[in-house]
Amino acid sequence: MRLTCYTIGDHAPRLRPAPARRDWMDATPQGFAYRCLPLSIANAHGWELLCPSRVEAVWSGEAPPASVSVTGPGAGRVAVGHFGSGVLTFHVHALFVTEPGWNLFVGGTPNAAKHGIAPLTGIIETDWSPASFTMNWRFTAPDTPVVFEEGEPFAFFFPVPRGMVEAVEPEMKRLDDEPVLEAAYRDWAQGRNQFLADLPKKGTEANRQGWQKTYFQGRAAEGATPVPDHQTKLRVRPFPAKPQS
Repeated sequence: MRLTCYTIGDHAPRLRPAPARRDWMDATPQGFAYRCLPLSIANAHGWELLCPSRVEAVWSGEAPPASVSVTGPGAGRVAVGHFGSGVLTFHVHALFVTEPGWNLFVGGTPNAAKHGIAPLTGIIETDWSPASFTMNWRFTAPDTPVVFEEGEPFAFFFPVPRGMVEAVEPEMKRLDDEPVLEAAYRDWAQGRNQFLADLPKKGTEANRQGWQKTYFQGRAAEGATPVPDHQTKLRVRPFPAKPQS
């Protein structure tokens, strides 16, 4: 699937594959947060748009657009208080185009909370629209200044097939109607409970290991063969630094 970023004039937005690491995850004892593989995969599941210059903003708590005050070098050119109601709007000076039938999921960087403000998420039909989009954040409290530093991500995006969610046929079944799956689940649950019980006990295998690695290794159970398409990291390709002829 091809995702094209069309620059507008000579301006090329600052883009990068989203990194798997997070400062708060680095700060956890022994980096234990990275043992949760789904977090790391979600962190790197797309690309980020980076601030070309520093943006400072605060919301007075009122509804008019002027209630969001934006200062700093990026005021106006990078971010504005356009919509009101505590919404801070970032301009995206580029046109993103997907192949037919593909949308673009746009939101904030996963697992990266920012004090005083939260990202809004949109799904955009980028396969036909000639319009650029904006990235919007909403203040969570009035009179709480926020800063986006130069080089800090202000948007995160990745393509999704249009109609995929609507094509899903939800269903509900009893687990005991699937004996093989139920047995696998019971074995996992028993093993998990035993591991947690043994974890604080010196001399036990659980205490020596420190954490269970079966999911991280792509194995349904201890000793099982890893699934062939299991991913422990993503290798997202970068956008070229400048337009190509």
